[in-house]
Formats: sequence, structure tokens, C-alpha cells
Amino acid sequence: MKKTILIVDDEEDILDLLDYTLSSAGYDVIPCVDTSNVRDILDEEEISLILMDRNLPSVEGSMFIETIRQEGYNQPVIYVSAKDLSENIVEGFERGGDDYITKPFNIAELKARVSALIRRTSQTQDVIKHRDILYNTSSKSFRVANEPVKLTHLESELLLEFIKNPNVLLSRDTLLERVWEDSENKQLKTVNVAIKRLKESIDPKGEKNYIQAVRGEGYMFC
Repeated sequence: MKKTILIVDDEEDILDLLDYTLSSAGYDVIPCVDTSNVRDILDEEEISLILMDRNLPSVEGSMFIETIRQEGYNQPVIYVSAKDLSENIVEGFERGGDDYITKPFNIAELKARVSALIRRTSQTQDVIKHRDILYNTSSKSFRVANEPVKLTHLESELLLEFIKNPNVLLSRDTLLERVWEDSENKQLKTVNVAIKRLKESIDPKGEKNYIQAVRGEGYMFC
């Protein structure tokens, strides 16, 4: 499967160059001139790497990365920046960067660093994220809004099925088959009860509407 790279740079000539270079190297590329849609993209797409400029009009790039790191986004980041002093580079790493390339850059070197970082991090990433829900595959635990959530084994399996299939309509029959080991002996209303309890666990105030019922069809995790 192709890896997808998100590029954020307000210099359109640089953005076009990176887009062309990485697309030609076999990557899917999503170019952005600012950070306004970055969170939405990270929530909706499987991003393997972010290339982030620092001199952006609305927010300093490394400060933006520091902020989304605190929110639980863990995609690897390479800064591509004209800020080339030693203290600038150290600052970039301290704010959540994984690598740093200064402008002007060598295309071959950039491609090599992108390939190396994706190769390295694709073997170690162990977090699945949707909106503000994170699942750690190593500890098999969930966090909601960066707070740990205690779930039963059934609730964990059900939420994991949803988080792996965001914005996909899942019928009750499908959920029974995938989540319940003895699905043949379970009734459809079993799913309704389990989802009600799961909602109470991850959204006790009922404000976030993670799981939406589609009448006569099933449920969708949004």
C-alpha cells in the first residue's frame, strides 16, 4: 500500500516541487499551504509522514507540531525550514520533530531521509487514532481526550472494531460476527445493549456523538 505524505508549506514553488518529487517517488501526497485543515486530514487519512515548514503565516510550524503532539497525534515529522541555526534545529526536535532539513535542500537527500524515516517508524507505530480516541496496540488500552478509560473486554473489542472502521456503516450482524465469539447464540439486541454501555463509558455526558445509529441498518463510528 502506498504511503501518504502530508506537506505543509506556504511557498507554492516549494510545495509544488515537493509534491512532484515525492509523487514521482511513488508516494501519495497531500499538499497544504497552511495548518487550517491539518487536524481534519490526520483524522481522516492514514498519514505516514508530515513535512512541515516553520515559517507559516498563521502559526509557527514547530509550535503547531508541539500542540498536536500534546493532543495525541504521533505521525513522524520532518521540518523543512529556512531556520538553520543550531538553536533552531534543537528547538525543532524539542517540539516534537523527528528530523530536520534546512532550505535550500538537496532533493536526493530529502528523498533518502523521507524513505528512512517512514521505513523506521512504520515498524514502531503502535497507536490507532480517531478524533480524540487513541488505542495503544502494545498495552491494548484506550485513552479519550488524553485520559485513560476503563472498558470491559467486550467494550474494548467493540470500540476497536469501530475505530478500525471510521465512517463505515456496520450492521448488527457484522458486529456480532466480528466481536462476539459465540455470535450464533447471540441476538441482535445484544449489540444494542453493548453499544449503549460503550457510549456511556467513552462519552458519559453524551456530547461527542461518536457512535451514530442508522435506523434499520446498524451503527457508524464518526
